[in-house]
Amino acid sequence: MIDYIKILQDQLDSMAKQTVQSLPTLVIALFVLCVTWGLARFAVTIAGWLTRKTPMRENLKQLVETLVRLAIWIFGLLLAATISMPGLTPASLFAGLGVGTLAIGFAFQDIFENFLAGVLIMIRDKVDVGATIECQNITGRVERFTLRETYIRAPSNELMIVPNSMLFKNPMKVVTDSPQRRFELVVAVTNDSDLDQASATIRKAVESVEQIDKTKPVEVFAQEFKPGEVDFLVRWWSSSRKRDLILKDEIVRRVKHALDTAEIELPGAPTPPAAPAKGELWPPSGTMPHRSAFIRHGSPDEPCRRRSRRCQCRRSTIAPAAPIPGPVRGRIPIRRSGA
Repeated sequence: MIDYIKILQDQLDSMAKQTVQSLPTLVIALFVLCVTWGLARFAVTIAGWLTRKTPMRENLKQLVETLVRLAIWIFGLLLAATISMPGLTPASLFAGLGVGTLAIGFAFQDIFENFLAGVLIMIRDKVDVGATIECQNITGRVERFTLRETYIRAPSNELMIVPNSMLFKNPMKVVTDSPQRRFELVVAVTNDSDLDQASATIRKAVESVEQIDKTKPVEVFAQEFKPGEVDFLVRWWSSSRKRDLILKDEIVRRVKHALDTAEIELPGAPTPPAAPAKGELWPPSGTMPHRSAFIRHGSPDEPCRRRSRRCQCRRSTIAPAAPIPGPVRGRIPIRRSGA
């Protein structure tokens, strides 16, 4: 009969013996990890001291410290694993590490992609914390870079967390790269306006704004014809960064006031109707307040015969028109006064 209890005791005794025999190597491996921890802290301190003496950006300094810490910990863990497991040789360890890295790379492809993109973005000279960027449909100020994502503060004070791979793959516009920027505005005037006068008026209005860059000229170009209007493209330079909307608002107001003062009409502005001649139908076709009939206006002694409240023509004193012979479909023929 098999003595299961004795077999179990023998196995436990063997495991305990092997554990006691491996205690020295485990203690040494633990000591190696402690040394690795201290060495990593010391190396990061030295790296920080060296990078502070160089004109390196803050996010790039953090990247150097992270890479130094990561390299020391990888070396320490490999050394501790070799000491704690005597049968594990460095060759087999690196071979297994290569296969494991390949598998992990496929499993965490997006994470490693964002990591490498973050490293490359931090190396760029033009993109730094505090810069205003535009990428795809994202616009805002960069607050922080990490190895996986970027924190961007939108103009509406919302925080957007964007993967680094998106900023690296797509074209990015750095708005605050130069202290001076060129702004544009389209101003339209009617076709019957004097274009030379309109151009000079717009240029003078823009030049009167103090916040624009006076060292560069204001440009006003007649751009294109449109139905009933002509478009002018207005360009100016400004060193303003945070007051862009306020500056543009002031320029639009001054241009509008200058055009009104010069009696230059803008498209879409309401124009008063011309006074009709004697005998002319009023209101003209297409401008009647009601569609049911033409209205025969009366004289000062004889008011309009239409008693509808919607009629806006009761106060007119236009002389009556000549009669229109025959009925008109959908309209009431005009009759002579006193008929």
